[in-house]
Amino acid sequence: MLPAALVDGYRRFRDGRLEDEKARYRELAESQAPQTMIIACADSRVDPATIFAAAPGELFVVRNVAALVPPYAPDAGYHGTSAALEYAVTGLRVRNIVVMGHGQCGGITASLAGVERKPAGMFIGPWVELLAPVRDPLLSDASITPEDRQQVLERRGIQLSLENLRTFPFLETAENTGEIDLFGAWFSIRESKLYWCDGPDGAFAPVST
Repeated sequence: MLPAALVDGYRRFRDGRLEDEKARYRELAESQAPQTMIIACADSRVDPATIFAAAPGELFVVRNVAALVPPYAPDAGYHGTSAALEYAVTGLRVRNIVVMGHGQCGGITASLAGVERKPAGMFIGPWVELLAPVRDPLLSDASITPEDRQQVLERRGIQLSLENLRTFPFLETAENTGEIDLFGAWFSIRESKLYWCDGPDGAFAPVST
C-alpha cells in the first residue's frame, strides 16, 4: 500500500495545481522543450523546481549525491548523469545548464570523512572521490580552517563539475558555438538564499531578490 503521505499529496495535486495546469499537461503529453537543465543534489531539502518556482516542463533535472558531474568517459560503464546530459544537449537542445550544490551537503561531508578512512558506503565512497582533485589541495591549505572546509568544498565541487562538463565533446562544441551556457549555483539551506557563479573568477554572489 502506498504511504499515506504520498496519497494525500497526490490528492492535493489533483484537486489543486492540476486544475490550474491541465492545458499544460496536455501539451507536455506530446513533447517537452525545457530551456534549462539542472544538475542538483539528491538531498530532499533542495528541490530545484521548488527553489526556481518552475512549472512542469520548464526544467530538465538530474539529481545525484553532491550534484557531481563525472568527466567524459566513453566506456561500457553505467553513466546515469552522463546519459541525462547527452540527452539534454543533443536531444532536447537545452540552452542553459546549471550545476547547483548546497549547504550542509552529506556527499561533501562523506568526501571529507573519506580522507580519514571513515567508510562512506560501497557506492557513495567511490562516487564522492570524484571530488579528490579539489578536496586534497583544500586539506593542505593552512589558510582554510577545518570549520570552513565543508562550504569551500561544496563550492569548489560545483566548479569542478563545470570543468568536467567541458570534457564532453558535444557540450564543448555547443558552448563554443554559443548554443549553450553553463552556470554554477549554491543554495544555502540555513539562509534560504541562492548564490550564483558565472564569472571568470569563480566567485559566488547572492541572487538579488
